[in-house]
Amino acid sequence: MRQAIDVGSVQDWRGEIRRLFDLQAGSRWAVARSTAPDRRKKLQRLRVALDKHRGAIAEGIRRDFGRAADESELIEIHPSFEEINFAIAHLTEWMRPEAIEAPILLADTASEIRWEPKGQVLILAPWNYPLFLTLGPLVGAIAAGNVVILKPSEKVPETNRALRAALSDAFREDEVAMVEGEAPVAEALLELPFDHVFFTGSTRVGKVVMAAAAKTLASVTLELGGKSPAIVAPDAAVERAAQAITWGKFINVGQTCVAPDYALVQEGQRQAFLDGVRTAIERSYGPESAWATNPELARLVDPAAFTRVKGLVDDAVQRGAKLVVGGQSNAAERFLAPTVLIDVPADAPLLQEEIFGPVLPVVTYRTFEDALAYVRNRPKPLALYVFSRKGSTIDATLAETTSGGVCVNNTLLHLANPGLPFGGIGPSGTGNYHGRAGFRTFSHERAVLRQQGNPMARWLAPPYGARMNRIVMRLARWLE
Repeated sequence: MRQAIDVGSVQDWRGEIRRLFDLQAGSRWAVARSTAPDRRKKLQRLRVALDKHRGAIAEGIRRDFGRAADESELIEIHPSFEEINFAIAHLTEWMRPEAIEAPILLADTASEIRWEPKGQVLILAPWNYPLFLTLGPLVGAIAAGNVVILKPSEKVPETNRALRAALSDAFREDEVAMVEGEAPVAEALLELPFDHVFFTGSTRVGKVVMAAAAKTLASVTLELGGKSPAIVAPDAAVERAAQAITWGKFINVGQTCVAPDYALVQEGQRQAFLDGVRTAIERSYGPESAWATNPELARLVDPAAFTRVKGLVDDAVQRGAKLVVGGQSNAAERFLAPTVLIDVPADAPLLQEEIFGPVLPVVTYRTFEDALAYVRNRPKPLALYVFSRKGSTIDATLAETTSGGVCVNNTLLHLANPGLPFGGIGPSGTGNYHGRAGFRTFSHERAVLRQQGNPMARWLAPPYGARMNRIVMRLARWLE
């Protein structure tokens, strides 16, 4: 039985996609009726398969864009196990119907919310975290009792080969199937009447996905990106902030949707912050002269990504920005050194577009209110980072800005808690997942009211008149 297809090896690939869709349509209701033990067994099979293929997956990622196996273990493989384990531990609780209190006129009824599978789900996954950003939504979809077609990014073929083997070990293709291919494959999948579409990627493509899903009225979750700010308050521990921002920025060479996209630093603290960033980079990756050969610095995923990010840096420098750290590059190896710039003009694309590479612009502000206004005047980001030792400063940041998520005095770690929902707002996405939030994303909240005994509402039926008015007045006085 073939669990995944590569359309490059199938002549009638559109027909094969339709076959998979129809096959899963045939098992959709059987899967929907699965119990909590049934679903836990599926997640346990996925856990066993992931453990079996974890080395091959890490090696696939290394071959695709040079990320060290230890880094993949830290930021993808281990979090994937955490997501699976959390769902297994809490699934019975999540599936339990939720009792809802009824008003006095419905005192003879019982109300509840039932969490029902949405049905047939399409997951369009990205390349930058090709395991975690595939398995994360998949865990939620399985926990909710759906059948799933996965379409990973074509930019990571070696990772996909290992992932395909793991999924083949864990699932039948009428439960979970993987389809590989380029943009036309995604377009063909979006033409099918899925019940829910889950997409992780750029805001530009997210708009395309939402428009396509609207044609079949599929519900949509969009996990997008944006320019996530890191605000260093005047009272912050500057060196600590520099270390945390450096780690969050340069892990996976900046190819992280929630990477700090720029740092906002009070103008009198800029030099101390820059010194802290350089120290943190050298502590992680050695002296600047050795960065190009350091195996723990990944590469940009393809030549197009290298050209785009390098172009953003070159453009900023031409406009008057100053390179204070890094800047070295090697196009043949898709290598761009950890790079820090200051005095970047406000209209430079580097400060307008999501960077998605190892480049950190440092922007200064005079007052903390100026920093908050700077963030508010830009599109809503996927993440926001604030560094401060004062509760009042942190509270002001939370009250006067908005973002998909917030991490205080660190970066990225809000993703590590499967109990927290993860998602964006506005241009950085819609909907969320992880843990219970993922279960609910892939579930329909079905309202159920059960009549028990003789309905009180019969007294409010026509013909209207004095009787109904007396009943309503008495109820109103009783409720006061």
